[in-house]
Amino acid sequence: MTTTQATIDSVLSLLRGTPQDEEQLERLALEAQRLPIGELVYLVETRPATEAAMLFRVLDKGSALRVFEALPPHHQAELISALRTQQVADLIGDLDPDDRASLLDELPASVAERLMHGLDADERAMTTAVLGYPRRAIGRYMSPEVLTLRPELSAREALAQVRARAEEAETIYLLPVVDGTRRLLGVVGLRRLLMADEEARVGDLAHEAVRAAATDDREDTARRFFGAKLLAMPIVDREDRLVGILTVDDAVAIIEQENAEDSARTSGSEPLPRAYLSTPILRVVRSRIVWLLVLAISAILTVQVLEIFEDRLDQVVILALFIPLLTGTGGNTGNQAATTVTRALAVGEVRVRDLPRVVWRELRVGAVLGAVLGTLGLGVSGLVYGWEIGAVMGLTLLSICTMAAIVGGLMPLVAKRVGADPAVFSNPFISTFCDATGLIIYFTIATAVLGL
Repeated sequence: MTTTQATIDSVLSLLRGTPQDEEQLERLALEAQRLPIGELVYLVETRPATEAAMLFRVLDKGSALRVFEALPPHHQAELISALRTQQVADLIGDLDPDDRASLLDELPASVAERLMHGLDADERAMTTAVLGYPRRAIGRYMSPEVLTLRPELSAREALAQVRARAEEAETIYLLPVVDGTRRLLGVVGLRRLLMADEEARVGDLAHEAVRAAATDDREDTARRFFGAKLLAMPIVDREDRLVGILTVDDAVAIIEQENAEDSARTSGSEPLPRAYLSTPILRVVRSRIVWLLVLAISAILTVQVLEIFEDRLDQVVILALFIPLLTGTGGNTGNQAATTVTRALAVGEVRVRDLPRVVWRELRVGAVLGAVLGTLGLGVSGLVYGWEIGAVMGLTLLSICTMAAIVGGLMPLVAKRVGADPAVFSNPFISTFCDATGLIIYFTIATAVLGL
C-alpha cells in the first residue's frame, strides 16, 4: 500500500468515527495536511456532506481555499451551509469575482444577500457587475480585475505599472490598451513589453485584440478562444468598452462543463451537478428517468409501425428476422452522422448556414455506405432466403443508410438554429426516429418487391 493510500485510509477512518475531542481533530488535521490537494478535493467531493464539512474545517486557510476553488459551484453551496460563519466569510472574500458569482447563483437568495453584504465595496461592485449578465453569457465567466494600459505610456512606465499592480489583476500576460473612456484599442503581451525599447510607446507596441462581447454565448466564445490559441481574451460591452477579461482556466472550465453536458445528453441523461459517488441515488435517477420516459413514449412509434404492417409479416414471416439488423444499422448510421456534425459545430468547422452543404454531403456518404452494405445484404440474404428477399434487403439498406445519414447530419443544425443544445437531438432521439422511419421504408419496399 502506498503512503498516500495509507493516509487516505487513516483520514477516512477518522471521519467515519466522527472525531469529537480536540486530540482526534488535531490528528485528522495532521493526516489531511499530508495529502495532495487533488486527493483532498476528491475526498470532499465524494464523502457525505457531514464528513466533507468536517474534513474541510480542519484544513489550513491556504489548502481550504484551493480545495474550495476546485469544487463545482453546486458543491460549494452545499459545503457552505455546513461551515462556520467566519470560515465562510473568509472563503467568499478570497474568491475571484467570477467564481463568487457562480457560487452565489447556487445559494438561496437570503444567504447570497447576506454574503454580499459581508464583502467590501469594491468586491461587491465587481461581483454585482458579473451577476448582471445572463447565466450562459461569457460576461458571467470573465474577471473584472483587469490591469489596463494607456497608449501614451512608454514601455518603461508600463512595466512599472505592471509591477505595482500585478497582485490586483487576474492575469498580466496579456494587457489591454484602452483610451480615457475605457474603449479597447488593442492588446500588448508582457513578453513584448519586456523586449521593447524602454521609450517605445505602448500604443505602437499594441496589436488588434481578439475580443468578445459580454453577452456572447459562453461555449461559442470559449471555442473561439482556443481556436485563436489565446492566453486571455478582452471582454467588451456594446460600445466596445473593456469590462473584463477571460483567462485560459475559465475557458477550460467552460469547455469541460459543456463537454460533460453533451456527453450526458448524447447517452440519454442529464449531467450530474456534483461528483457521481456523492450524488444521492434519487438525484441520479432523476437525471435519467425523464429521458427514459421520453424515449419510451417515442418508441411507441415503432410499435405502431409494426402494427400497421402486421398483415405483411403474417404473409412473409421471414421479414421479421431482419428487423433488428435494419433498425440497428439505421440508428448507428444516424448517430455517426450526428456525432460528426455536432463536433464540427462545436469547433466551428460548420455553421448553421452550411445546412444545404451538410445535407448534400451526408446524402452522398449515406448512399455510398448503403450501397456497400446493401450489396452485402443482397448477396448473403439472396443466397440463403432467395433473391427476392435479397433485393428487399439490398434496397432497404441503401435507403435506410441514406435517410439516416441525412437525418443525423440535419438534426444538430436544426437544434442549433432553434437555440437548443445539439446534443439533445443526438443518439437516443435519432435512433428512435430512424427505427420507425426505417421500418416504414422496409415494409414499403417489401410490399412493392414481393407484391404483398
